[in-house]
Amino acid sequence: MKDRRVLFCVTGSIAAYRVCDVISELRKREVQVRAMMTRHALEFITPLTLSSLTGHKVYRELFDEPEEGLVHTSLADFADLIVVMPATANFIARLACGFADDLPSSVILASRAKVLLVPAMNDQMYQNPMTQKNLKTLRETGFEFEGPIEGHLACGRRGVGHIASQESILRKILTLIGNA
Repeated sequence: MKDRRVLFCVTGSIAAYRVCDVISELRKREVQVRAMMTRHALEFITPLTLSSLTGHKVYRELFDEPEEGLVHTSLADFADLIVVMPATANFIARLACGFADDLPSSVILASRAKVLLVPAMNDQMYQNPMTQKNLKTLRETGFEFEGPIEGHLACGRRGVGHIASQESILRKILTLIGNA
């Protein structure tokens, strides 16, 4: 797996902390991992945490100083797989509309890599017809998905919107990069 490269995009959800264990498991398998974060992700997890786990700078802005080249194209070229974890309703909507107004959306549009979305959100947001339309658009475009599942939500209810299990996310990533 040393030659496999996964780029994580962490978005603003309470489930953001779950990305840490997945990154750790990939690093144990010697997968090369980089990370980028949305502005909202900074409310839930720190760049230092992700940098410590990946061993690399964590990118947050479109005009961050890259290790080489332009940041959005160098990250786009790096990835065999881009994992958006957690994928919020907001980020999913922006992707479905083709926005490129921040680093993660620009990288995804500039990349030829496979993209795996790991949704996590309130059950009513997930079931909203607009979210379902956006998910359908992305599926038809070739995006991959893992979850969400039914479980306890941050709002206190149980419903579909809970992030998928670490094991199923890891299994999906390994399947996708195994075929890269």
